[in-house]
Amino acid sequence: MKLFTLLAFSFWFAIDQTPTCGAATGKPNILVILADDLGRGDYSAFGTKDIRTPNIDRLSREGMTFQNFYANSCVCSPTRAALLTGCHPDRVGVPGVIREESPLNSWGYLSARATLLPQALKRAGYHSAIVGKWHLGIGSPNTPTERGFDCFHGFLGDMMDDYWTHLRNKQNFMRCNREVIDPKGHATDLFTEWTCDYLHERAKSRKPFFLYLAYNAPHDPIQPPPEWFTKVQQRESSADPKRQKLVALIEHMDSGIGKVLDTLDLLKLADNTLVIFTSDNGGLLLSGANNGLWRSGKTHMYEGGLRVPGIARWPARIKPASNTEHIALSMDIFATSCEAAGVKPAADIDGVSFLPTLLGQPQPEAKRDLYFCRREGGPQYCGKTIEALIRGEWKLVLDSPFAPMELYNLKRDPQETTDLAAKEKVVVRDLTAALRQQIQRGGGVPWQPAMR
Repeated sequence: MKLFTLLAFSFWFAIDQTPTCGAATGKPNILVILADDLGRGDYSAFGTKDIRTPNIDRLSREGMTFQNFYANSCVCSPTRAALLTGCHPDRVGVPGVIREESPLNSWGYLSARATLLPQALKRAGYHSAIVGKWHLGIGSPNTPTERGFDCFHGFLGDMMDDYWTHLRNKQNFMRCNREVIDPKGHATDLFTEWTCDYLHERAKSRKPFFLYLAYNAPHDPIQPPPEWFTKVQQRESSADPKRQKLVALIEHMDSGIGKVLDTLDLLKLADNTLVIFTSDNGGLLLSGANNGLWRSGKTHMYEGGLRVPGIARWPARIKPASNTEHIALSMDIFATSCEAAGVKPAADIDGVSFLPTLLGQPQPEAKRDLYFCRREGGPQYCGKTIEALIRGEWKLVLDSPFAPMELYNLKRDPQETTDLAAKEKVVVRDLTAALRQQIQRGGGVPWQPAMR
């Protein structure tokens, strides 16, 4: 059932019919599109030859591309928590992947004290929705509409075992608000359709909106629609079949993004809508992902696991085809959205607005360490954490809880080929001290519900 039908009697949709969404208030609409496991190099505007993503490329052509955009973690839940709270993920109780359907292997619990972006934007009159993957809790009180979103149409869990059945361990986590639903179709197509439905409904309003579109593509299982797979097979006949499938799944998602952009155009919403596109972590190498020149990929603290695409488009304000070396993280989206909406966020968030950069204004790099964390189970991690900390050109890496610290100079060695920990002991000493402080900050927030 379509989103607007299910919500037809909602207070939020008892609104003016004039298609001037956000214009009456002077505030931009905000659309955040989050891909799941999209590699830094897996779109054609990056220069990758075996993939065609005209709509992601369109965002880049019509907006600003970040050359140094980082996810807050190398896995899903922590980055999503950071994006929606503006904080390092362990500071809001999500140092690792939340798997509430498998509680003995769940490594996070979203803090009740955290303020989420829709709650912050509500103070400025924004209506908010999430379409797609939530992955911050499957039960009360940590479901989207209990944490500030006015409506939710998507999937609560960590991943789908099948893009067509949408089940996870034989359980159905598809919801429209709190109602269990069983829609038919490929998940990417459903999320695109529901997003376009939402935009049509919001176009009738004078209220600005915040829409968080979180695709679960191209996360495994790698299941593109057959016609998309066939097209890539024919075009890239010499490629590894594994890579062909991943490319097809990404191109299918890109087509969905194109439908969303076309809907913004049709409804005359595009000029006043800030669109931010990124991914929750680097691509999974086992699936054939392309993370560009950077080392490793998803689940790892090397650059390939943390660097992600970052593109922003706001036709009325951002110079087309612009590029920036400015460093930004997922959690900075919170502060940026608040500043664009005229909302002052809490003083203790970790994110920093990159709105001046988007508007072509001078913006010095923030004086901050870049801190990344991940807690995980199984014999490889045993419930312990891995971390990374970047200060200037130096990067400290603990990629296994049972391995020594590694040190790289990203300016001279961006591929992280030469560990300098044994030679640069003073740098290691200083960075490990800074890392301990970050860990202590996060340690003040429980990450298991039984501890609350």
